[in-house]
Amino acid sequence: MEDILLLLLFILPAYFANSSPVIFGGGTPVDFGRKAWDKRRIFGDGKTWRGLLAGLVCGSLVGIIESFLLVPAFNYLLLGFLLSLGTMLGDLFGSFLKRRLGLGRGHPGFAIDQLPFLFFALAFASPLYLPSLEGILVLVVLTYILHVSTNFIANRLGLKKVPW
Repeated sequence: MEDILLLLLFILPAYFANSSPVIFGGGTPVDFGRKAWDKRRIFGDGKTWRGLLAGLVCGSLVGIIESFLLVPAFNYLLLGFLLSLGTMLGDLFGSFLKRRLGLGRGHPGFAIDQLPFLFFALAFASPLYLPSLEGILVLVVLTYILHVSTNFIANRLGLKKVPW
């Protein structure tokens, strides 16, 4: 199994990409207010172009910083971008899925809120690197715990309306 520190360094761009829309998001929704075939919003007001771009930029910047500071075990420049892109698309997928299930914005969706971004990030990064199955399981558990904890803190700080 991979070292936990290496797993964290590997996934760090995805974590930054996933959290940065909370701080830098807002504005025009990605779906422009359109509805899908089921008469529900495609993604909802919580997924904005500014948040999407903020996630891509922040996650990619973390990859750039890692490429300068760390031993080049990975191509962090490209990896940071791929993890960030996968993260943002996974987050959109999670919102899309929640809307199809009839869950509105701010409504908790067990695991749907926490894990799609990770699975998409791993899929997008897989041409460059994919952790072992044990490593992925560690990331799933760690991501779930970190996501729940940081969302609770963001809610307490007034950055999010709901703690999930």
